[in-house]
Amino acid sequence: MAVFVLGKDKQPLMPCSEKRARLLLERGRAVVVMNLTPFVIRLRDRCLSDCALQPTLLGIDPGSKETGLALMRLEENATDEQAPATRHGLCLFQLVHRGFQIRQALEQRAGFRRRRRSKNLRHRQPRFDNRTRKKGWLAPSLQHRVDTTMAWVDKLCRWAPVTHLNMELVRFDLQKMENPEISGVEYQQGTLLGYEVREYLLEKWGRECAYCGT
Repeated sequence: MAVFVLGKDKQPLMPCSEKRARLLLERGRAVVVMNLTPFVIRLRDRCLSDCALQPTLLGIDPGSKETGLALMRLEENATDEQAPATRHGLCLFQLVHRGFQIRQALEQRAGFRRRRRSKNLRHRQPRFDNRTRKKGWLAPSLQHRVDTTMAWVDKLCRWAPVTHLNMELVRFDLQKMENPEISGVEYQQGTLLGYEVREYLLEKWGRECAYCGT
């Protein structure tokens, strides 16, 4: 994993290797900004105007349980300008979401409130009748996934000179891959014709929850 570098004016510069960062710290040319993961240093004798930056790409691969982040350096092909730029990986991150834990915590809190009301203990009056949801509302587990991903994107943009963002949103048409000439009603007469969707999903996942495994 590369080390993030900030200039004297606290502007992001090109990341460097761990060996180069160690030499800069030993020679007194840099100071530590963040000693956690990722490691960030700040140069004492160089600003953004004194450096030549290369285009960098931040790739995002979202998922329900985990989200992958990849910071890559783009290098243009000198022989063929129309060829896509070569990508060199600098840092890789894997965010593990807490969606299932958040759902469990909310269900436990709701259970505590119901118990206090049913046992006639000290409690506040229920407010579910007058609650409204704002436009664009998301469930707390989903909102956590969005907020966590955006927070890490903002951090990486502050620590590295990101010039491009790329999010992978792929949808596969499996029937089209098996039969390129399929169209129209043929989609409704595939291999699952006469198969109940619920039984198919139970058999596919081994009759276990895809999230908790129960």
